[in-house]
Amino acid sequence: MTPSPQQPSLGRLALAVLVRDVTLSLRHGADSLAALLFFVLAASLFPLAIGPSPEVLGRIAPGVIWVCALLAALLPLDRLFGSDFEDGSLDQLLLSGMPAGVVAATKAASHWVVTSVPLLLAAGPLAVMLHLAPDAIPALLGGLVLGSALLSLLGSTAAAIVLGARRGGVLLPLLVLPLAMPVLIFGVGAADAVSGGLSAQPHLLLLGAMLAAALPLCPLAAGAALRSAVE
Repeated sequence: MTPSPQQPSLGRLALAVLVRDVTLSLRHGADSLAALLFFVLAASLFPLAIGPSPEVLGRIAPGVIWVCALLAALLPLDRLFGSDFEDGSLDQLLLSGMPAGVVAATKAASHWVVTSVPLLLAAGPLAVMLHLAPDAIPALLGGLVLGSALLSLLGSTAAAIVLGARRGGVLLPLLVLPLAMPVLIFGVGAADAVSGGLSAQPHLLLLGAMLAAALPLCPLAAGAALRSAVE
């Protein structure tokens, strides 16, 4: 009896899907470029509207960067599952043996790599431009690393829930923004604490705790929504 060929492991399948999604996103990078340009341009408008005072800009810099990063990260979410759903690739992924939760987790990871990493690279220069205190910049970036990963998980879950719904692009921000409020509060609080001479550790630990809770829960919820959408 001829032995059946060895099936690839779940980890290799997930890595292959992640590489595929990242490659496609970089090849057709309009969404990622639009998110990055929105982030930079929106943050650059505040000095023009408020004035060039370093004290004022430095005080509001963490909130400006976090709000602009949150809104920029929302832009590509509408197409996170939409293109695969329309061309049938999502059905093939779910039939390949990968659990729906793993598919959702790889999509969230690809969103973080393609969208959030460029925002993180741009956040440092923007913080300098907005006169944020130099010792608060590491706390701001540390909070953005944790918070952006959490936003990708929450966003992928919301994108899976509205998949196939009428006017899903309108519903998506309404689902994500209330869930993102604690992320925004603690992320801004980390940088503000350092600017005020306090430690950023409590805020970063709370962000880390929320991320640890979201890592297993969000892919499970998104996977259930994906199965419901394709049935």
